[in-house]
Amino acid sequence: MSEDEVYEMQRKIDEGIYLAQERLIERAMHNHTTLVVARGGQVVEVMAEELCPHRKRRRQRNK
Repeated sequence: MSEDEVYEMQRKIDEGIYLAQERLIERAMHNHTTLVVARGGQVVEVMAEELCPHRKRRRQRNK
């Protein structure tokens, strides 16, 4: 595999992971449930709405 092919494959993997995370957060918001995440070296339970603004800001930056 060339370096460009590896880069493109990694980009697609990253995009897929990001999409899966978006869908998980949206589903948790719809169901009014919490998500367990690692934050600052601690494992914490948060409402999906707490993650939503951060995710949208990141998506806008990537466009």
